[in-house]
Amino acid sequence: MSRIGKKPVPIPQNVQVEIREGNYVIVKGPLGQLEKTFHPLITVKKVDNQVVVERTNDEKFTKALHGLTRALINNMVIGVTQGFKKRLELQGTGYRARVQGNKLVLEVGFSHPVELEIPTGLSVNVQDNTKISIKGIDKELVGQFAAIVRSIRPVEPYKGKGIRYEGEKIRQKAGKAGKK
Repeated sequence: MSRIGKKPVPIPQNVQVEIREGNYVIVKGPLGQLEKTFHPLITVKKVDNQVVVERTNDEKFTKALHGLTRALINNMVIGVTQGFKKRLELQGTGYRARVQGNKLVLEVGFSHPVELEIPTGLSVNVQDNTKISIKGIDKELVGQFAAIVRSIRPVEPYKGKGIRYEGEKIRQKAGKAGKK
């Protein structure tokens, strides 16, 4: 059996979990509410103060869904209690970011500033014009928006300029002068 799938998801006291027909799970907590429908091969039950995920058969696809479903429900519970956060850094001369209304405006070496619409449910803060902080209760949405921001100007390996995750290590390459 799936090691992750077998573990029950504990429900904190300030969180309410509701399971409706068709594996429709609603998780409410102090930070908000998340809802998701899961695959019919998986059964989601609420036992005591825990959510238990069970599978209908032992096929490879069902085993994969078993652990995935448990992890997604756990992320929903963590999201409504603590939330998720991603931090990005801009490195490069003249690179800066700002929040304007519900748009993130990036000036990263192009002839024009790049404007990104901030998705509903996320909050974006910019500190010192070079540090971007993305917060939200949906882990998938936070990670996806951070990946979109990073993809606008990925870090290049020669000078290290671009948008990177906080603490990300970039392997520097030697330029033409470095070869002997």
